[in-house]
Amino acid sequence: MTRRVPLRDIASARAGDKGDTSNIAVWVYDPAHYPSVCRALTAERVKAAYPDLFRGTVTRYELPGLHGLNFVITRGLEGGVNASLNLDSHGKSFSFLILALEVDID
Repeated sequence: MTRRVPLRDIASARAGDKGDTSNIAVWVYDPAHYPSVCRALTAERVKAAYPDLFRGTVTRYELPGLHGLNFVITRGLEGGVNASLNLDSHGKSFSFLILALEVDID
């Protein structure tokens, strides 16, 4: 049976940055949910969910041994910490945006 849940119910996330590139790591709590999260949380879906924020490329890297996904997002920080008037120029809130997405789990 499949059910839809907010990602935050089954995973945690951390975000970091370097210049105008943001890095978001998602870690699934229960390894049994990892395949479902991999199916649901594609780079295309992440980019489509926040097109006004993630203006560059979104690349996803899988970390199956750690039950994690790493997203590298270019052109998402309005130029980076030193060049932006953005209130969250580090992109720390991006992890919360990703965790707000809903996923179908088995």
